[in-house]
Amino acid sequence: MFSRARRLTVGVAAIGMAAGLMSATAAQAAAPSDVVSKDAATSAASAIAFWTPDKLRAATDINDDLSMDVRGAKGANSAPDGPPGSVPPIGQEKAKAIKTKQVNLPNTVGRIFFTLPGANENDRRSWKYCSGTSVQGKYRNLVATSAHCVYDVKHNVFYDNWVFIPSYWDGNNKWDGKAPYGIYAAKTFNAHDDFVVKEDYDYDYAFVNVYNGFKPTWQKDDKGTWQLVKKNVGRLGDNVGGQGFTWNRNPKATVFSFGYPAGEHPDGDKPFTGKTMKWCYGTTAPMPPAPKFRIEEHVGFKCSFTSGASGGPFLYNYKNSSRTGYLIGVNSVAWDTDGNDRYDRISSPYFNGDTYKVYKAAANRWSGNQPG
Repeated sequence: MFSRARRLTVGVAAIGMAAGLMSATAAQAAAPSDVVSKDAATSAASAIAFWTPDKLRAATDINDDLSMDVRGAKGANSAPDGPPGSVPPIGQEKAKAIKTKQVNLPNTVGRIFFTLPGANENDRRSWKYCSGTSVQGKYRNLVATSAHCVYDVKHNVFYDNWVFIPSYWDGNNKWDGKAPYGIYAAKTFNAHDDFVVKEDYDYDYAFVNVYNGFKPTWQKDDKGTWQLVKKNVGRLGDNVGGQGFTWNRNPKATVFSFGYPAGEHPDGDKPFTGKTMKWCYGTTAPMPPAPKFRIEEHVGFKCSFTSGASGGPFLYNYKNSSRTGYLIGVNSVAWDTDGNDRYDRISSPYFNGDTYKVYKAAANRWSGNQPG
C-alpha cells in the first residue's frame, strides 16, 4: 500500500444450509452468463516447477492503488438481495494448527503466488503474492480469494503461474516449513463479469478450482539449478478442510480475518513481513462509497492489515475448536479513514446472491490430477 493520507488502497484488504450442490455437468452447463470461467494459461506442471524456494521468498505483495478521500463520507447501503443461505464447512483439518494465545490459525488459509502476464520469468518484479483460503466445494478443490489476485485489470487477462500454498510458513530455511500440505496449481478461474469487464470492486472476489496437490522436494544439482521431485498428495479439501460459505447476511457481522500482510503503511511503517499468517477480529459495517472504482457495497471493520493480505477470508461464526467458519467476505480494500497515514480498516465486497452464483458455478467444477 503506497497511497497518501485520507486514501483507500486496494491490495489487501478486501446459518442454515443451502440446497445440495448440483452435479458437475449440470452446474457447468447452466453457469450464468455473468460468471466468467477461464482455464489457466500456464500448465500446472510448469506453474509448480516455476516456484522454486528462492522465488517464493522473493515474491512481493500485489498492490493496486485506489486513491480516494473517504473522510466524512457516509456508509454505503449494503443489503441482502434475497434470503440468506449457507453451505457448511468440510470439517476439521487433519493436522494440528499453529496456535497463538488468542486464536487457533486455520490450516485452510495460505499464500497465493502468481506472475504478471507476459513478463519475463526472470524479472523479479513480476513475482507476486496474495492470500486465500480453501472453501467447501463438491470436489474439495476450491480456493477463495479477491478477483484482483487472479485477474490483471490493466492488461485484461488472468495471471500466470498461479498456485496456492495452504499454511505457508517462512519461519526458517527448511523447505518443508513452507508447504506443509503441498502446492496446488490453478485449473479454472471463476469471477464475476462486472469485475472482469467493468473493474467494479463490488465484485472483487474469485473462486479458483485447483488440481490435486504435490508435496515438493527441491534440490540443487552440481550446476546450482533447482531440481524438483513431486509427490501427489491428493485433493486440497481432504488435506486441510474447507471453510463454509454464506451470503445475504446482516452487514453487521462479527468476523475474523486472516492473511499474510507485508506492505507498508502510507507513512512508511512496515509492521508485517508476509512470512507468517496474521489475524484481525471485529464487527463489520457498511463502508463509504468510492464512485471512481464503483465501490458502493463494501463492509469493513477496524484492522491494520496492509497489502499481501489481499484475498484472505472474512470468516463468520469461526470456531477455534475446528478452525472453521463461514466465508462471508475477502480482504479487498485497505482504508485510512482518519487521514493519519495509517491504514485503520479493511473491507470486503458484501456477499450477496451474485457472489453465490459465482461460488456455485465454481463449487461444482471438477479438476482432478494435474497433467504431467
